[in-house]
Amino acid sequence: MKKARVLSMLTATALVSMMVVAIPTAAHAAAPACDGKLTVNSCAGKTSDGAPYAMMVPGNFNGTVYLYSHGYRPSVNVVAGIPGYGGYVVTDTPQPGPNATVIGSLLSQGFAVVGSGFARQGWNADSGVATDVELIGEFKKQFPTTKHVVAWGESLGGFITQALAETHPELVDAVAPMCMAAGTVEAELTMAGDFLWGVKTLFDPSIQGTNYAAGAAGYVQEMTDLGKFFTVLGKLQAGVSTGVWPDTSSATGLALQKAGIPVRSALLMLGLMSGIGTQSAHFDSISGPAGALKLAFPLAVSPALAVLENGANAGALAILATQDVEQQSGGVIFDNTKTDYAARIATESVIFNVALSGDEGIAGMLQALSPLNPGAPRVTGNPEAIAKMRALLSHTGKINVPTITMTGVADPITPAGGPQWLADKYAAQYAAEKAAAIAAFKTTGAYVPPVKKLLSIWVTTPATYTTFTAAGLPVTSTPPAPGTNHCVFTTAQYQVVAKQLASVASTGLMITGGPLRTLIRKGKNLSIDPMYRAPLLKFYNEQ
Repeated sequence: MKKARVLSMLTATALVSMMVVAIPTAAHAAAPACDGKLTVNSCAGKTSDGAPYAMMVPGNFNGTVYLYSHGYRPSVNVVAGIPGYGGYVVTDTPQPGPNATVIGSLLSQGFAVVGSGFARQGWNADSGVATDVELIGEFKKQFPTTKHVVAWGESLGGFITQALAETHPELVDAVAPMCMAAGTVEAELTMAGDFLWGVKTLFDPSIQGTNYAAGAAGYVQEMTDLGKFFTVLGKLQAGVSTGVWPDTSSATGLALQKAGIPVRSALLMLGLMSGIGTQSAHFDSISGPAGALKLAFPLAVSPALAVLENGANAGALAILATQDVEQQSGGVIFDNTKTDYAARIATESVIFNVALSGDEGIAGMLQALSPLNPGAPRVTGNPEAIAKMRALLSHTGKINVPTITMTGVADPITPAGGPQWLADKYAAQYAAEKAAAIAAFKTTGAYVPPVKKLLSIWVTTPATYTTFTAAGLPVTSTPPAPGTNHCVFTTAQYQVVAKQLASVASTGLMITGGPLRTLIRKGKNLSIDPMYRAPLLKFYNEQ
């Protein structure tokens, strides 16, 4: 089987975000160089930590600037042939907005835009916030007519944006953390690490997965793991149809095969216990081809293929991000010695009972993955390294300024459970603020209700979107469905967020009611349904 064809449906879109750097000292950056053009004055410079930045200010500047924080960029060059990243070369090119069309639209309306390339790539939340703080000050110094600052960003940039609002609310009027890795980096690495551990345990024990060496040796290990991981995913893709397990499978995996467990059931088990979604870029979990498989495909096959497609993203994240965080923390930061995978799938084992080969198949796989099985060794983390990882910048969940989140309901890198975690935190915060207002009313006789400061926007998937060839094979060469893959937003959807930020900047209030519903409809495939609840990441369910 040709590698290009095997990996065609496994293309991993941009990762999540992960790794940290020291906060720069209070040095002063040199003034930016500006071209002075009247239509759009473009400026370039570097902050004191060496982060290059770009500023674009229109001649009719209205006083509001949009500060953009870009998403994850791998901290190392990636060798050719790796899906989604092959041939990537580390870059710190500044990015002042999500795309050229959105930037042009903002400039035409009199808004300024600014963004940096950050001082280092990888997980850089701590230094990213420091860079943004300095960049806000530099922008105001160069353009003293600035009245308002709104911040937005995606993925890791969303994480940085939320952290900026939590630590420096006095600097921003509103924020929009989009498709963000919310809370802590540990939550994302747990999801990704669990899946990679499962793939290694059952399908290719030669994958290292953790405890990467420092320097060049660790880089070789990392690239080797990426190659092995995507190779085994290609074999799994074929195995879903044929039932044949990869020839690299472990003794534990081969024992399951001998017991009659199809590879699709084992793959689905790994996805469910990790928290990887069963709805992906090309598999809606509902559709089936015409003919005999119309009912059987969505029941037994589609969930496994969705896990395969989503798992390509998670596994790449586990390798690239884990290696980076390990280097920064000084040791192994993934630990599943106490993880109860059986408890994790208690609900899913009922919902996906048939796809998991029934009660007997489920019991067999859980036994194979049990810590009591020497053929499925758990990973023991380094306590000091884990402590250092946990000391990296994380979110409290406090909403200090008007905040708009937007994420796809089937994002495989930063699942919708991240923004849901933030929404849950804010629900508790709002309830406390309301209780305080009621208590004040009893004393003063005046009731001042708290103003809601969080709007959760969900990019939804179509009711059905999986398509099939005349032969009944699923088509995976089409663009990803709305609400799937990582941070796949349309220009119209970005503009929905931008208009909310503009409203807050100019009036101090979010657009609400009928005007908000009209705005949401224009974005298409968007929902603000207060009854929608995304499942939390497994990490947060266990805290």
